[in-house]
Amino acid sequence: MSKHYYVYMMTSPSGTLYIGMTNNLQRRVYEHKHGLIEGFTKKYNVTRLVYFEETSDVHAALHREKQIKKWRRSKKLDLITASNPKWQDLSEDWYDQTVDGL
Repeated sequence: MSKHYYVYMMTSPSGTLYIGMTNNLQRRVYEHKHGLIEGFTKKYNVTRLVYFEETSDVHAALHREKQIKKWRRSKKLDLITASNPKWQDLSEDWYDQTVDGL
């Protein structure tokens, strides 16, 4: 069974960006949305998933996360806008039912 890893970006209503990496995107976004993890995303109300990439290589995911974190803000915004021009919450319909593994 092949593993999947995700590099993702989330934002808050005020435009704060967060970049992360996980092997379970649905669970991780749920945790952010419900303030289940103390720290940056809870403090700044970062709850909207606006971008993600998927890979089966954990090292590639870690490298990509670090790469994006080093970019200037305008380049991060361009990456989001290229794939999600309206900045929709890509997870808005994920939690209508019970999510496996929660």
